Amino acid sequence: MATAKTPQPAPTLPDSFLTPEDIAAKFRVPLETVYQWRKKRTGPPGFRVGKHLRYDPIDVQAYVDRLKTTDLTAA
Repeated sequence: MATAKTPQPAPTLPDSFLTPEDIAAKFRVPLETVYQWRKKRTGPPGFRVGKHLRYDPIDVQAYVDRLKTTDLTAA
């Protein structure tokens, strides 16, 4: 007899995604720095919606958490 799987709730989207300008403002860095992070793949991961670059706030928080962890282990 097969058991029915309980459906998992669909992941919810954040209320809004962040723009490169939002990232620059949050980190208090020039906008060009945000683009350089993306080019070098050293900053928070972004994604394209058409021609527009956006960032998921959850991914940005995970990036900050990784920086904090890395900083603590380097000390």
